[in-house]
Amino acid sequence: MSAGRGERLADWFDDRLGTHTLGRKYLRKVFPDHWSFLLGEICLYSFVVLVLTGVYLTLFFHPSMNEVVYDGSYPPLNGVRMSEAYASTLDISFDVRGGLLIRQLHHWAALVFVAAMLTHMMRHFFTGSFRKPREVNWLFGWLLLFLGLFEGLFGYSLPDDLLSGTGLRFVHGALLSVPIVGTYLAMFVFGGEFPGDDIVARFYALHVLLVPGIMAALIVVHVLLVVYHKHTQFAGPGRTENNVVGAPFMPVYLAKAGGFFFLVFGVLALMAAVATINPVWSYGPYRADQVSTGAQPDWYLGFAEGLVRIMPGWEITLWGHTLVLGVLIPVVVFPLLLVFIGVYPFLEARFTRDRQEHHLLDRPRDRPVRTAIGAAWISLYLVLLAGGGNDIVATRLHLSINTVTWAVRIGMFVVPAAVFVVTRRVCLGLRERDRELVAHGRPTGVIRRLPHGEYVEVHEPLDPARLHTLTAHERPGEPVGHGPSRRAVAGPVRTGRDRTHGPSG
Repeated sequence: MSAGRGERLADWFDDRLGTHTLGRKYLRKVFPDHWSFLLGEICLYSFVVLVLTGVYLTLFFHPSMNEVVYDGSYPPLNGVRMSEAYASTLDISFDVRGGLLIRQLHHWAALVFVAAMLTHMMRHFFTGSFRKPREVNWLFGWLLLFLGLFEGLFGYSLPDDLLSGTGLRFVHGALLSVPIVGTYLAMFVFGGEFPGDDIVARFYALHVLLVPGIMAALIVVHVLLVVYHKHTQFAGPGRTENNVVGAPFMPVYLAKAGGFFFLVFGVLALMAAVATINPVWSYGPYRADQVSTGAQPDWYLGFAEGLVRIMPGWEITLWGHTLVLGVLIPVVVFPLLLVFIGVYPFLEARFTRDRQEHHLLDRPRDRPVRTAIGAAWISLYLVLLAGGGNDIVATRLHLSINTVTWAVRIGMFVVPAAVFVVTRRVCLGLRERDRELVAHGRPTGVIRRLPHGEYVEVHEPLDPARLHTLTAHERPGEPVGHGPSRRAVAGPVRTGRDRTHGPSG
């Protein structure tokens, strides 16, 4: 019987690309089943939405700072002089069919993308999945977060409205604070005296071409390393350092991932349809002599502005050069806070002398110091975020702005220390409670009187699965092979006897 057309086409591709071998090897890749793994998918799907909506917006946006007189569909601004960038943003919002929806979908997707990346990274941090052999992949994820912060800055600076122009003034001041070369940096970036004539065009090239290209490449490498190292998983019956228990990529995980993509897309579209974000027509075009009241950056850069707002206006003069410490110190501290998280896997490995491979995840309570450090870092971010909106906080709470600023200054040092101590104590307490459960069992609430008159509470032994999970971190790990030698176990834990070797088993 002769082969059909589809079979011949498949054979043609297999002879040249090895598609059958690759498909047989990777379509049966096993994925653990846990809700926290969806955070990475939210990052990926938000990025896809950003690319799709960004391509649509580039068809109508004019990245130029040439002045024009607006005469469009928004009457309050008719006759006002503005840049072409701002005018085209108004046209997208009011004259392009579906333009406002796509603009808002793009902006909401950007916020969710960064939020999902930060949450995804914190999940990896608290569970210890960054340990050997995944340190390099952790760095790739950290680079994606770092680039995402600046990609967002470039993006919301493009409309050239009063709010984004205020943010650019902040960038200009940060560049000027750099000793010796600050003036040259500012002139180079802005193409002349602030605001210059080239900044929107330059940010546009970075925003739509260079940074997205680097991020796309990092995402591809990030996913490939996940495939190479296999997924981490939480401890449980049948789960060891040498296997992966879960569902195969095809068809189970593929169906789930496809449905989840449309769910994420739908939620983002709903947010864009019902919640206004970045209404540039309300701010007006940027003018260097004006500042928008209550101007705030997007949430992910709020802590950087908080550093500047709470810093005293210190200046010193050395060898004829004035150092504006009120801006220079925040400019230095801002990346250091991010760098600390980026290099933490190497710091932990050095201080704990841990050189073993790890494929089982930790429960945060079982690593109290690491959990306390992560909680302290998050608390520091939140304190600085409040400092970035000190004027809004003062207005809403009817307080003096000086009171809020000093509270943030003190809280920057006190709150993380307090959070570290409290979190560590809570983790130690939870771990001690688990040990009591393992030793005595689960309390039933039933009181029994012993023959000699003593009253005791009856404890029920834990089931084997629960007992295994609670004691996994105390048992010496099994010998771990190198990356691709780990076995894949298909199916949920309760059907763990039905084991199939993964592609590399």
